[in-house]
Amino acid sequence: MLPVVARLVGGAVPRASGSVLRAQALRPLLHSKHRCFSMPAMAKVAKDLQAEISHEQEQYQQAKEIQKFLKSSDFKLVETEGDVNMQLERTAGDKQVTIEWQLTSPFDPTADVEGGDQDAGAEYEATDFCITLESKSSGAGVSFYCSTQTGEDHRYVIGNVKSFASKEEKDSMSAYNGPEFEDIDEKLQESFDELLAEAGINTELCDFIDAMALDKEQREYIRWLNNVKVFMEK
Repeated sequence: MLPVVARLVGGAVPRASGSVLRAQALRPLLHSKHRCFSMPAMAKVAKDLQAEISHEQEQYQQAKEIQKFLKSSDFKLVETEGDVNMQLERTAGDKQVTIEWQLTSPFDPTADVEGGDQDAGAEYEATDFCITLESKSSGAGVSFYCSTQTGEDHRYVIGNVKSFASKEEKDSMSAYNGPEFEDIDEKLQESFDELLAEAGINTELCDFIDAMALDKEQREYIRWLNNVKVFMEK
């Protein structure tokens, strides 16, 4: 067989190589793939998103506990759009008091169990949160890992109590998280409870944490809907 160059010089048309044939065979598949992301399909998604946005905005109503707490409390709320984390901050002398928690899904995965005809809201969804008392000068402090609970007198339970001597130890993933609260001496438990009460941990704050956890999830969901809709319309 003559070399390819020779056949080109002689005017003959060379036969397609294997790689060229494969590329030609894939061309219809590539066109088909592009059709899956056609503008009509994206426009339909955008239309359905707008319907969901309108529905959610009509249903959204901020709990009265939220504004009531923010108007009467010394705590400052810190949150950022698109971030699931929230925190409250206040200063007490040299101590910085910080309360951190995240949004909570309003959907209960166990509510639709076969044969379980539960009323909406019958199952209470606790919110995990962390209370940190930290020295602004030394960086040392104590963190209380807690969860909200039902009730009127004591709306939260304490899990672990972690101490740290510096910011580095506070942020360390391998640092000792401290003992279980129930395992420490009862008098010490009472002293810690009194300390947290003085720091502003009360029923109203727990009501706010629960309400904000759900409110944040709803607002972030609506924001997500709007962001996807904007993308689909471009």
